[in-house]
Amino acid sequence: MAKASDNIEKKDCQEIMLPIKDALEILKGKWKLPIIVSLSFGSKRFKEISREISGITDRVLSKELKELEINYLLTRTVHDTFPPTVEYEITEHGLSLEKVIMELKDWGVEHRKKVIGN
Repeated sequence: MAKASDNIEKKDCQEIMLPIKDALEILKGKWKLPIIVSLSFGSKRFKEISREISGITDRVLSKELKELEINYLLTRTVHDTFPPTVEYEITEHGLSLEKVIMELKDWGVEHRKKVIGN
């Protein structure tokens, strides 16, 4: 028989799980975080991002940029030049991921040491 405290723990688990699922839904895939990291060093044009992130195709980069823009993590600015130039810039909301990204980086460094060290 379940205790009252079991229900509280299950509720706590769900309160943690939902926002994590939301975050993973927005950041899923192997390219979104590298794009965010790239733009956290300053605004860039499409080809600059493409050159900085090795292995990403233009088609995938275009799709990922659109999704990040929809989720308010970056902005896309079209400049009135000929030909038109497009610049991408991280938003304040996108910059709020800095702490998460640095924690992931730190964990990745330690994980790499553990895996390569064994």
